[in-house]
Amino acid sequence: MSSTILHERALPSEVEQDARHPFLVALGERVRALRARRGLTRKAVALASDVSERHLANLESGVGNASILVLLQVAQALECTLAELLGDVTTSSPEWLLLRELLEHRDEAALHRARVAVGELLGTGGDNAHHSSRIALIGLRGAGKSTLGRMLADALGFAFVELSRDIEQFAGCSSAEIQSLYGMGAYRRYERRALEEAIQIHTEAVIATPGGLVSDPSTFNLLLNHCTTVWLQASPEDHMKRVLAQGDLRPMAASSEAMQDLKSILAGRAAFYSKAEFSLDTSARPLPETLATLVQIVRGALSRG
Repeated sequence: MSSTILHERALPSEVEQDARHPFLVALGERVRALRARRGLTRKAVALASDVSERHLANLESGVGNASILVLLQVAQALECTLAELLGDVTTSSPEWLLLRELLEHRDEAALHRARVAVGELLGTGGDNAHHSSRIALIGLRGAGKSTLGRMLADALGFAFVELSRDIEQFAGCSSAEIQSLYGMGAYRRYERRALEEAIQIHTEAVIATPGGLVSDPSTFNLLLNHCTTVWLQASPEDHMKRVLAQGDLRPMAASSEAMQDLKSILAGRAAFYSKAEFSLDTSARPLPETLATLVQIVRGALSRG
């Protein structure tokens, strides 16, 4: 293929320019930049991707209504990832790209070591650094975080922090109202603020976290870096029974397949919950025995800190 870059471009009309979506404009700029970086003509990319030159011209001009399959073909022709074409932050500079290449195809254990090393290098701490005396309980609603958390805090003589209550205090309304009125993004911001304050105020505490906290990588990183984490697990049946006993049907309200929904949520979050240093099945034994095991786990961790 020729290494000469053709500067041809199908210029949109003034009306089209005004109507162009910012995402499509940025996408077109990335396509042109990637094509230039590869030293390819638009015709060469069109042939390699089996996408017409006119379609590519429109795409580069920011007026193309490109389907995901067309973008995939263009990415393959430009020998880049779809993420790079779409502008993912991890493709935004040479350093990001080099880091991606180093980490690509590594197994989970290697990625974990790299993440902890980066955290320590940047001064944000590694996972469960030095076995912090802040004990964070993670897991889905109904796992026993509030019940066991209060009992654990009493046994250790630590403060107990119910993060969901702190979130509602910051917002001045219930969690459900935050999400319905302001959206999930606002809820996540209050969640991070509540966690940051809990970390700042308490050097010794048991923190019961909302089940969805692990969905926000930034907040979850903060938790892992400043707390000793324990994943409280339970059977789907126990989760359902405990949630119903609390009179709380979220997020199963109005669902005719509540159990399947719950199992799907568990499956979707399990990989994140498993990043906790310790785990405990709260369905396996009666409450007193479960508490005794949890106290033993935490005291053992603190003694090694």
